Amino acid sequence: MEFKNIVAIIYIKNGQAVKGRNDFTPSGDVFEAAKTYNDCGVDKILLFDLSDDEEEHRLNLKTVKKLNRDLEIKTCLAGNIKRFEDIKNAFYMGCRQVMLNGSKLGSIALAEKASRRYGKDRILVSVENVNFIFKNREAMEENFHEMLVMNKNMLDAIENITTIPYVVIMDEYNLEEFVSVLKREYARGITGSFVTEDKTDIMMLKTELSNHGLRMVNFAPNLKWCDFKLNSEGMVPVIVQDYRTEEVLMLAYMNEEAFQRTIHSGKMTYYSRSRQEIWMKGETSGHIQYVKSLSADCDYDTILAKVSQIGPACHTGNRSCFFNPIVKKEYVEKNPLKVFEDVYSVISDRKEHPKDASYTNYLLEQGIDKILKKMSEEHIELLLAAKNPNLEEIKYEISDYLYHLMIMMVEKGITWEDVTQELAQR
Repeated sequence: MEFKNIVAIIYIKNGQAVKGRNDFTPSGDVFEAAKTYNDCGVDKILLFDLSDDEEEHRLNLKTVKKLNRDLEIKTCLAGNIKRFEDIKNAFYMGCRQVMLNGSKLGSIALAEKASRRYGKDRILVSVENVNFIFKNREAMEENFHEMLVMNKNMLDAIENITTIPYVVIMDEYNLEEFVSVLKREYARGITGSFVTEDKTDIMMLKTELSNHGLRMVNFAPNLKWCDFKLNSEGMVPVIVQDYRTEEVLMLAYMNEEAFQRTIHSGKMTYYSRSRQEIWMKGETSGHIQYVKSLSADCDYDTILAKVSQIGPACHTGNRSCFFNPIVKKEYVEKNPLKVFEDVYSVISDRKEHPKDASYTNYLLEQGIDKILKKMSEEHIELLLAAKNPNLEEIKYEISDYLYHLMIMMVEKGITWEDVTQELAQR
């Protein structure tokens, strides 16, 4: 049985989130919404570009690019996709898939070209009526990986025509109806406004759907509570880290109920020894910790939790609870990405706050042509060094080239996150 998906939709108008395809009322911060979906258990996000002209289209693509910098889950760009160039730009902006509009003329020809170039698995289509599927059945099955069905009343007719998997829009929260739809053979997922409602807990919904025999992408722990060695109070200490930076955020404790709630909700839940009660982190403050991973130590008596932390972890307002220095010895940072980020940060600071006699500022002030000329010179020096056996010289030239590369990156507004995300998708 394939996994069934919960899909979120973000409608983008003038670079901001709006309520729907025909309702341009602002619906909150687009980046906060995307981050919440990324953390709360949503499996994919459909980004609908509602632009009316090329200028707005470019603005919306900039928003899409910024969104994809911080997202780990799959995104699909839909909406204003009329040309092959639009599909190519969607992938450049970090989207994994694109969705064509089945009601638009030329969508089949565009899909044929795109599926040949990028693969069928990256090309989706939205359908509003059965006639389109009936008329283009063979071409659709050859070129489309998945459909977005705009009307759930079409499902019986669709399944009599094609075996293409589909995600169906279902705006009202109705667990019984969700189960009925997802148990259909070709149903791959559900989406709709219910995903955005505050009362909808995606991970708990997935747990409910799993209890009805559906295969969902949720936590299935390898260890049970009885596998842990408990302390004298019947609990296990939990060390909490930021999943991206690996910064240690806090230490707390779990009893069995807190552990089970954490697994089912995907949100870190603890037992307060002082208040003698269960508490979900962020329940009152909003500073929720979304679970990314849980690991046990070698003795099975401590849990390491890697989380996506919303806001500060400490009740004092600090990002981490560990901010009181005791002793410190200076050291040279050796973490490769941290070194790159630190040097990049210095270059960015030079651009914002120029310093006299700074070589970095000199290049930035001269502009992109001068920067590229220096990169070319450094590239040649690196190639020449690589022909020689002196490894120290090669390391020196690599460092020189990377430094000038980072100046170009700062000038063009490209971050190391952009680069590492692109590499991760390959």
